[in-house]
Amino acid sequence: MFLQFKQYSACFFTSSKLYSIAFSILIISFYKTFYSKNEQIKSKEIILPNNPVYNKYKDIITKDILDVRKLNPKQYYIKSFDGLILAAKYYENFKNAPIEIMFHGYRGSSERDLSSGVRRAKACGHNVLLVDQRASGLSQGHVISFGINEHKDCLNWIKFVNKKFGSNTKIILTGISMGAATVMMATKYALPKNVIGVIADCGYNSPKSIIKKVIKGMKLPPNLLYPFVSLSARIFGNFNLNELSPLSAVRKSRTPIIFFHGEADEFIPYTMSEELYNVCSSKKEKLIVPNADHGISYLIEPEKYVDYVKSFFSK
Repeated sequence: MFLQFKQYSACFFTSSKLYSIAFSILIISFYKTFYSKNEQIKSKEIILPNNPVYNKYKDIITKDILDVRKLNPKQYYIKSFDGLILAAKYYENFKNAPIEIMFHGYRGSSERDLSSGVRRAKACGHNVLLVDQRASGLSQGHVISFGINEHKDCLNWIKFVNKKFGSNTKIILTGISMGAATVMMATKYALPKNVIGVIADCGYNSPKSIIKKVIKGMKLPPNLLYPFVSLSARIFGNFNLNELSPLSAVRKSRTPIIFFHGEADEFIPYTMSEELYNVCSSKKEKLIVPNADHGISYLIEPEKYVDYVKSFFSK
């Protein structure tokens, strides 16, 4: 009997240890992948990614940020479907011009990721509503969901623009990186007729694909760890990573989409935009920019980028 008790105890403690390890992996997965402190930076210091790709364009990006800071935008707020207060700044360049609702990338900020986008939008003859995605900037929240919740916020910003500026105002949904995934997911739905199209810059094809790619890049086993990441999203973030993807959304899209991607993008491969373009069911165009890494296609080919946008939305 003592031997049986000893074996049972050993089995119990082994199981407990395994459960403890699994739970620890879940917590680490959630905080590393989805949690954002969302701490407001009080100083005016400009913090850019420290790598050779962006250092080459640091002066241009910094100038764009400083130029945007000199403008006098209107600050607006809405409430999300789950009760968060979300923030955006409105930059009016022209009276009665189309409004680009812009969404920044994963762990990015509207200022860092899209100040150059504000300049580009003006060159295209557009106004800008620059959104702080949930868990970033002046928007509330601490959970980033790779577009699952963010695309629902996008739908609410469309409603806000129609209420504030009128349903005859042309709307363009613009996103970079995770922001591109956000706006592409929104095209799953029958959007209002005044949403004339989408600009999707270096977006991924699905949350699962990009998360597994990042895990692999960390020299960890993606097939082993992704189930923990996905489960942690359900348990601690209250969302399902597999609920929707840009790929499944654009298959049903009736909203015109123009895809941009850098051919040298090492974070989100340009082949993901190629795949999205191939399955997209709406009117579409694409521009793959040679030698452009993640999120800098416009900085490398500004005139060509603007010409593509103007041509696409003039049709």
